Amino acid sequence: MSPFKAYLIDQDENRKLVSRMVTLAPEQLDEGEVTIRVHYSSINYKDALAATGAGKIIRRFPCVGGIDLSGEVVDSTDARFKAGDKVIATSFDIGVAHHGGYAEYARVPAGWVVPLPAGLDLFEAMALGTAGFTAALGVVRMEDNGLAPANGPVIVTGATGGVGGLAIDMLSQLGYHVVALTGKASEADYLRELGAAEIKLRAEIDFDKVRPLEAAQWAGAVDNVGGQILHWVLATMKQAGTVASIGNAASFNINTTVFPFILRGVSLLGIDSGYMGFPTRQRVWDRLASDLKPRHLAKVTRVIDFDALPGAFDDFVQGRVKGRTVVRIGA
Repeated sequence: MSPFKAYLIDQDENRKLVSRMVTLAPEQLDEGEVTIRVHYSSINYKDALAATGAGKIIRRFPCVGGIDLSGEVVDSTDARFKAGDKVIATSFDIGVAHHGGYAEYARVPAGWVVPLPAGLDLFEAMALGTAGFTAALGVVRMEDNGLAPANGPVIVTGATGGVGGLAIDMLSQLGYHVVALTGKASEADYLRELGAAEIKLRAEIDFDKVRPLEAAQWAGAVDNVGGQILHWVLATMKQAGTVASIGNAASFNINTTVFPFILRGVSLLGIDSGYMGFPTRQRVWDRLASDLKPRHLAKVTRVIDFDALPGAFDDFVQGRVKGRTVVRIGA
């Protein structure tokens, strides 16, 4: 291995965050059993917060950013992997406390690596990335909790985001009646193309006047935003409904009551895609390669070159991005 390009997040002498393209030597890679030549990574909201310092995401400086990567094994001391294997690595400490996917090479523990399942290529794996894995994990957890299309509609909040759009696509192809909740009326046609049967605008709801229980509407919900919206979702769930709590784009706080839980038997499922281990991690990726593979993945995905990465983060922080962004690293 020769020196390679990487996007490094660091602090200066005044503890001010500094992010830039650098050249690293192979010996500067972190410890791990599997060394990977990275083909693709992606940009998640978490990556943008880390790279810009808008959120306290990085737990170790310096750190190569990028919580997602896909590529080809170049060396492995773990018998489960050999040179030439195509693999995915997302979540755990990647890109926050362990050098991540924004580099031409990565070295990670074998326990963080997933063999690329048949039915996906390396590009599609990153078009999905953490966002797709998270959406699919939410669907799987809700199904395990009894959710089925016959139970009634499923609402998806933060619908134009990466997780939201992929969740709509997955749920609709499984036969669910999906309602997309969004603040962007201009994106209604886009959401319908992904599979939303109905569009509900946030402006139609007076969140300050939501009662502990409202008219029961939803059998399931994928919530990406938290705060008042999650309170409203819980108050409007049907009997024995199930909610997957995935994100906090609006707020990490929730001010609600116990009534949805004790009077309607609602289940609130926490979806932690970051540290979900095996065999569940493999099970979810296998389903992403089969019945949960989004039909409109190309429609929700744009591609940028590695050199364009530094200029791409601000749009994420400012909420100007919809869908998924794949970063072409070494493909």
